[in-house]
Amino acid sequence: MFASSLSAFSALAVDPINAEQDFNVCVDNLKQQAIAAGISTKTIDETLGQVKYVTRVIELDKKQPEFSQTFENYFTKRVTDWRVQEGRRLLKQHGPLLSQLQQTYGIPPQYLMAFWGLETNFGSYKGKMPVIDSLTTLACDQRRSRYFSGELLQALKLKEAYQFDTSDMVGSWAGAMGHTQFMPSAYAQYAVDGDGDGKADLWNSTADALSSAANFLKQLGWARNERWGREVLVPNAYDYRYLGSKATLPLTQWATLGLTKANGQPLSTPDMQAALYLPAGHTGPAFLGYDNFNVIMRWNRSEFYAIAVGHLADRINGAAPLRVAPPQQANISRDKLKALQTKLNEKGFDVGTPDGVLGRNSRSGLQDYQRSVGLIADGFPSDETFKLLGLE
Repeated sequence: MFASSLSAFSALAVDPINAEQDFNVCVDNLKQQAIAAGISTKTIDETLGQVKYVTRVIELDKKQPEFSQTFENYFTKRVTDWRVQEGRRLLKQHGPLLSQLQQTYGIPPQYLMAFWGLETNFGSYKGKMPVIDSLTTLACDQRRSRYFSGELLQALKLKEAYQFDTSDMVGSWAGAMGHTQFMPSAYAQYAVDGDGDGKADLWNSTADALSSAANFLKQLGWARNERWGREVLVPNAYDYRYLGSKATLPLTQWATLGLTKANGQPLSTPDMQAALYLPAGHTGPAFLGYDNFNVIMRWNRSEFYAIAVGHLADRINGAAPLRVAPPQQANISRDKLKALQTKLNEKGFDVGTPDGVLGRNSRSGLQDYQRSVGLIADGFPSDETFKLLGLE
């Protein structure tokens, strides 16, 4: 019911404020924005009239990890035996609801279990930070003031529409809420009443949360009757010319290139497109991501996350663990990755401004360099790559 007002709210912003002593001035500005957005004086008094600055929120927002996380570290902490078993138990417990959601939205039950498991450990930890305080604090910080001002106003609209108690509106430090960790704008646009009580309560209603997740995925473009992707085996002779999200090919072509299922059987080749992902380089597991992989990426822009969701869903649905286990690899500092990017630029392999994050351009440039010096061109910053660049 809030979708029509989403674009208007996202355009709102307050003057950038980056000091705690200016917080009251910022809150006064936000109150005026709330009034202009049609939010009642009662709601404003109950929220912005009582709001508190949370220093910890700013610390977390500005904190950048010193090291890049390895795929093995990320994956093994998220796809655990406990999550697989708990996901299977809850799959049975909520069977009728999940079957209904699959019919309505086209989302297989195991995927909803996987998202639920990764987001909040199946609802066991939904966050404890006061959402209004967190969003106001972030709205009054210059880094992303415009975005969080819009999210705050959406949160106030939700409180007013559903009569949520402010103290019950808790979540992550960034304002994500409920079983499925929806930001207020996603809550407003995609949340649905799954239990028929007249409101969409993503904190206290499992039916509302799972129904909302199914609706969200459908609206993001989930392809009914298609899987997310699969683990594959890549032949030793493959040159990695096609790698990553920019190199999408038909499954028939991947089969021609020698890729197989993880068990060595030929790939199924329906009329589908796929891209190849090597999250730990050529020594680790390989995955083909289909259209629904891209949908998962729209929920969370992380290839690691999308692979974890897809494989956890497979495991919950009865599949075996990965055939190729993620290799243990040392964390790489962001400073070292910046040095890598700088070296690549110096050698004529344009990767853009060094930022310590290996995005698409950096991996493409790294592949070109690796190919030029006779290394396996998997776009992964291996020890050998660092050594040849003089960055041991």
